[in-house]
Amino acid sequence: MTFADAFAAIADPNRRHLLEELRRGPKTVNELAAGLPVSRPAVSQHLKVLLEAGLVSATAEGTRRVYAVSGDGFTPLNIWLDQFWQAG
Repeated sequence: MTFADAFAAIADPNRRHLLEELRRGPKTVNELAAGLPVSRPAVSQHLKVLLEAGLVSATAEGTRRVYAVSGDGFTPLNIWLDQFWQAG
């Protein structure tokens, strides 16, 4: 993951919404799609971007995939952002 990938991933409001929903707990694509004005395939595409950026993980449960926030994926972003809090 590069910072550019992670920042690009969270730049989209739909992806930020997905992250906020996943912060509350793991969910399936169908559960996530219910809260967005986009199609289920579009939600899957947004999740793919978040997966590639390392910000979410996916676990297979039977025929479903359950998505969750990947805390480790946010660590490099937090470290990068923290330098600006300390710069003041």
